Amino acid sequence: MNTNKPSPLAGLKVLDMSRVLAGPFAGRMLSDLGADVVKVEPPEGDVTRLWGAVIGGASGYYAQQNSGKRNIGIDLKQPKGVSLVTRLATQADILIENFRPDVMPRFRLGYSQLNALNPRLIMLSISGFGQSGPESERAAYAPVIQAELGLLQRQADMSKAYPVDLTLSVADTNAALHGLVGVLAALHLRHTTGLGQHIDLAMVDATVVTDDRLHYQIERTQGERSDGAPTQTNEVWQTAGGPMMLAGDFRHLWRMAERHIGAKDENDSLPLNEKIAARRAWYGRFLTEICKTREAVIDALDKMNIAWGDVRCGPEIVNQPTVQHRGILTDIHYPDGAVRQIPQSPYRFSAAESKVRGPAPQLGQHNREVLIDWLGMDDTAIAAHAAALITQK
Repeated sequence: MNTNKPSPLAGLKVLDMSRVLAGPFAGRMLSDLGADVVKVEPPEGDVTRLWGAVIGGASGYYAQQNSGKRNIGIDLKQPKGVSLVTRLATQADILIENFRPDVMPRFRLGYSQLNALNPRLIMLSISGFGQSGPESERAAYAPVIQAELGLLQRQADMSKAYPVDLTLSVADTNAALHGLVGVLAALHLRHTTGLGQHIDLAMVDATVVTDDRLHYQIERTQGERSDGAPTQTNEVWQTAGGPMMLAGDFRHLWRMAERHIGAKDENDSLPLNEKIAARRAWYGRFLTEICKTREAVIDALDKMNIAWGDVRCGPEIVNQPTVQHRGILTDIHYPDGAVRQIPQSPYRFSAAESKVRGPAPQLGQHNREVLIDWLGMDDTAIAAHAAALITQK
């Protein structure tokens, strides 16, 4: 990348008090965009430090969501710890937290308390069920939200299997990205009003609004006919070139086969369910027997304008052509010489730069640096807060 390009969010200070995924992911994207993101971590550390292989002193999960940030370890059970976080919040442009709604106010770090000290502060609070309401105090992780909102049952219906969790935490990542949108919108508004905002971002909200198939469920509750239901779309087919995902329901696949490669029903008088079964059987033979090679399968699918994708196992992702061409995975170098691959920033600007800013930090790695940079503290003042400051052992 051209390092002479400006970073879109350079100069912004972000206090990241979140843990696990939804908040840290939003913080990671802000860091990639150039903000100075300081992760505040408790004595026990973010639990994701235990998830995945440890390279360069950081686990895989923690590294993916926290690379490029600085880190200060603070014990909020110590009064001086609360005082330090309060002072840091007065200097921050943005604060991210994803505790239950009662946690931050209990430490005198709620939005109303911090807003009185820093009216320009934009505070992003990500929770499962919102800051108020009948379920606001419930513990919430992505699998819980995904179960509550029908994603697990829909997947089970499609695969004709018992409901199991999804293999990625979409409720968390959607909340993170919607939170990021809210933060950037609040920054824009602050240019006009000079005032910050409290953004109440519920994982329930983010998951529902991002569910492109929600309308099927709503139509059913209204007694509407549900043609094109999710169970009919997007299937993996065995082909001469291995398993492939073909996008589109089978009705579309058959129409394209009729139009472009001369497919036709052998017996028009069959009942509909038998006709569909016969068409599917023909399609299966076409992909495995009539098309005898991978190249023939791809040529036929491209001729029919059918979008397709290889069903790759995880390790093969690094060899996916576009992943390689765009440099979507990047090497991060650690001080001990270790190297880890993590996803690069997804934002490609014509005249600006977004990128991973560095390795994932150790717990308390930047205690002194952050307190000097953000608060102008000297070594004597820092030493006076030693009981509240934590470093990795």
